[in-house]
Amino acid sequence: MLTPLQIDPAALASGVNNVWVLTVTFLIFFMHAGFAMLEAGQVRSKNVANQLTKNMLTWSVGVIIYFLVGAGVSSIVGGGANPFGYIAGGSDAWIGWLFGAVFAMTAATIVSGAVAGRAKLRAYVTYTILLAAVIYPVVTGLTWAGGFLNDIGPGFQDFAGGMIVHGMGGIAGLTAAWVLGPRMDRYNEDGSVNIIPGHSLTFAVLGTLILCFGWYGFNVGTAASVFVVEEGSVALGAFGDTVGRVALTTTLGMAAGAIGAATAALAKTGKVDTLYVANGMLAGLVGITSNTNAITWVGALVIGGLAGAQLPVVFEFIEKRLKIDDVCAVFPVHGSAGVLGALLFPLFAIPGYSVSFVGQIAGVAVIGGWTIVATALVFGALKLIGQARVSPEHEREGLDVAEHGVNTYPEFGDPGADVMADGGNEIIRTDGGDREIKMVVAMLRPEKLGDVKQAIAEVGAPSITVTNVSGRGSQPAKKGQWRGEEYTVDLHQKVKIECVVADVPAMDVAEAIRDSANTGEPGDGKIFIMPVDEAVQVRTGKTGPDAV
Repeated sequence: MLTPLQIDPAALASGVNNVWVLTVTFLIFFMHAGFAMLEAGQVRSKNVANQLTKNMLTWSVGVIIYFLVGAGVSSIVGGGANPFGYIAGGSDAWIGWLFGAVFAMTAATIVSGAVAGRAKLRAYVTYTILLAAVIYPVVTGLTWAGGFLNDIGPGFQDFAGGMIVHGMGGIAGLTAAWVLGPRMDRYNEDGSVNIIPGHSLTFAVLGTLILCFGWYGFNVGTAASVFVVEEGSVALGAFGDTVGRVALTTTLGMAAGAIGAATAALAKTGKVDTLYVANGMLAGLVGITSNTNAITWVGALVIGGLAGAQLPVVFEFIEKRLKIDDVCAVFPVHGSAGVLGALLFPLFAIPGYSVSFVGQIAGVAVIGGWTIVATALVFGALKLIGQARVSPEHEREGLDVAEHGVNTYPEFGDPGADVMADGGNEIIRTDGGDREIKMVVAMLRPEKLGDVKQAIAEVGAPSITVTNVSGRGSQPAKKGQWRGEEYTVDLHQKVKIECVVADVPAMDVAEAIRDSANTGEPGDGKIFIMPVDEAVQVRTGKTGPDAV
């Protein structure tokens, strides 16, 4: 058995460092689950599967391209002598590559939220390939890999990618959204804005919290060297110098971002907007990601708070002045917040830390300019050949069906309800029936569907057709709010139930529906009974009541 003195210090340091890097790498990878939920919640229900697919393909396609091409391009731009040596470089090299890859894929997936609802899948995948191969690697080559931005003053400082990853991704998303143009019906002919709410605030908040959790890997994990070997002994490396400050400022920046966004939304609309609070948490994190290792705790509060507070202002400017449809607000969350954090770094740097306004401004300008030009060229070329955007028919139908042939929400009601479906045992009525064919049509609250299905089956009429509809009756209109903008909800979500009967009295069905759907509140719905001239069963050719 080895005693502590017999352990090779270098082997111990290497093993612990590799375990740490892999642990935080897996944590950063889990941020893709957060991005998937956040973006899926902010798009319409007909585009959810498309957004989820884009997130999975971002990783799957992008990470291979980054392995084969991108990491090497970054090294070339940075002046590396053996740019593709990592491919056959062994365990340590592969771990280092993977740590860089999760950062690259974070930048790539940000873009999908900006172009949601109208970009062709092939266009997005094409851009992801080029971003992973060239666009992002050029940015890291000019900075982290040793490029010329390190030589301007004390060099451009970005600890964990507030500008290099998030700022770049946000700027790319805004540029792509500008080239594609807004979604259908987003703007009226006079330029006024139509609000298109996302389908699930729950998904958006869940995704936000997952991202916040993963961000600890993003920021704290960048202090990658836990141990070093000094004079034959193990000592704490950069981890010991920065990890506590990084953990503190990350936490404070996140919290301040939420408060800043909530305060700005309250001042703007008189209400604390839930989505702005969620977006503010992320913007606060983006704002301190470039400087989290070397700012005071006061700086974390100020930068995080300002990053959150700028959200409503910047989003409104983009939406109403620039007329750019940034669906998931990726520029205010990632772009402008990343720029803000990089530029404010010198104001709040700890004493003795070398960072200057000249170096930070130069870095922001070069990264922003390169990203705009490269992204505009890619999406512009795709648009020129008609491959950037789906057709109006497909956009109105929804990208889930048009691009993937799936329906994200195909089910109605309670799947566990014990309701006999059409084609079960034949029901023979003994209480008589007029043999007249009638249709019972009901417009009801969606949440009562399970009870109504059961009640209809119990009176002997299990065969129904159910449709999701929107309608207006005696139920009053109400006001909704999405990202601080108020809109009127005067068409309420209902389910339409159609039940055709012959041997079962139509009034029995109507009464069963009423008893099971009644809540006593306006908006319970209405029931209509109407005659049916004829019925034909497709399989047997039976007609009249026998077909029913």
